[in-house]
Amino acid sequence: MRKIAFFVVVFVFVSGLCFAADPAEGFWISMDEKSGKATAGWEIYTVGDKLFGKILSVADHPQTDKATKCKDAYPGFPVQGKVSEMSVVGTPWIFNLALDKPGSWSGGQIIDPNDGNLYKCKITFRPQDGKKYLKDTLEMRGEIGLGIGRSQYWQKCTREEASALR
Repeated sequence: MRKIAFFVVVFVFVSGLCFAADPAEGFWISMDEKSGKATAGWEIYTVGDKLFGKILSVADHPQTDKATKCKDAYPGFPVQGKVSEMSVVGTPWIFNLALDKPGSWSGGQIIDPNDGNLYKCKITFRPQDGKKYLKDTLEMRGEIGLGIGRSQYWQKCTREEASALR
């Protein structure tokens, strides 16, 4: 009986490790690198073996704004329909990133719904270390090619906080 109990405990523990969420998944607040103010609340999630991100709320804009500066279509965009008619909130602007190692994703795209520009995207989870990272942080890097781009550093938050920007 003890052997069975031991194997059940080991199975549950190993199963939990196999299905644990990647540290990049969750809820994040994007920050303007110049002002330090929150710009949007995001949900980062996986579908199959790909990473996606959608905006849950935006600061200082109506939550019903459409992405009118976007093109009608982008290669690999995961939603059917005209992107230029989609709502900024609720649309997966980050899409098709592949896992490099736990907490590090690349090979996908990000669209800036404010201007419609498409960038290569890399996301790296930076754990709180008490020095450079005072909170769990997500480095979101958009690139135009050859490593040329910029990074934003997003702050970990709850679903409620990510959904509450206005």
